[in-house]
Amino acid sequence: MSTTLRVLSCCILASLGPVAQATEGGGSTYPVGAESFMSGVMPPPGFYGQVFSTHYEADTLRGNDGRSLPVDFRVRANVVAPRLIWVTEQQVLGGSLAFAALFPLVDLKVEVNGQSQSKRGLGDIIFGPALGHHYSDKLHSVVALDFIAPSGEYDRGDLANIGRNYWTIEPVLAISHVDPAGLNASAKIMYDFNLENSATDYRSGQEFHVDYALGWGLGNGWVLGVGGYYYRQTTDDRQNGERIEDNKGRAFAIGPSAMYSSKDGWFVTAKWEQESQVRNRAEGDAYWLKLTVPF
Repeated sequence: MSTTLRVLSCCILASLGPVAQATEGGGSTYPVGAESFMSGVMPPPGFYGQVFSTHYEADTLRGNDGRSLPVDFRVRANVVAPRLIWVTEQQVLGGSLAFAALFPLVDLKVEVNGQSQSKRGLGDIIFGPALGHHYSDKLHSVVALDFIAPSGEYDRGDLANIGRNYWTIEPVLAISHVDPAGLNASAKIMYDFNLENSATDYRSGQEFHVDYALGWGLGNGWVLGVGGYYYRQTTDDRQNGERIEDNKGRAFAIGPSAMYSSKDGWFVTAKWEQESQVRNRAEGDAYWLKLTVPF
């Protein structure tokens, strides 16, 4: 239900040999931190368009002990990801049935120890069904099952890759409390089951992650607060059937976030996330802009 950025930018870590840690290449198929306020609110029946735009930069790699690794490293990723949403009139288990698909367009540049490579193109597509529930005017939830397809370009010998080359199945639960003149809180909770990369015989471990937002509505369409994500790899990676130990990734990110909702039904969210408490992954900063409009 989001775009691809930190995920794609971290794919290049696989080229660093023994430095590579945490899932294959130190990345994930889902772009952690993409969602913000109202992630658990299903709109009324109809067609909707969203555009995620992001810029991610990192120049530090953290090992299993949290220390910076001695690698001359820099990654820069720009992503624009349109997402199409169809909320049907159909009710299933008391919820509104919807379908969504997201198509990330990626511009990636990687520099490692004096070498560099750039790639542009379509990343890994995210699609799936969802059910939206409305418990009151303020409390809402979405249950979804996302599939992340290996549609992005991948070559095991390249420094930069804009695809992961494996499927991911991702159950999703998103909950939002919305108050135009009060507390606004959202959490999108996800768990990733990664399939094997056929080019490397590598299967990344399972991953738990939450995108969150907490803020206060000012009563004039504006919500101001903070947002970010929590990430934790829960099982070990495997390559050629053998378990790879002591390489599980984790991270936490937080930063200022703001949302504006118009009376015409469109809304926009902007935020900056700074990563910390990182293990076995790249550490950097992400800047996000998200626009939602009804058709």
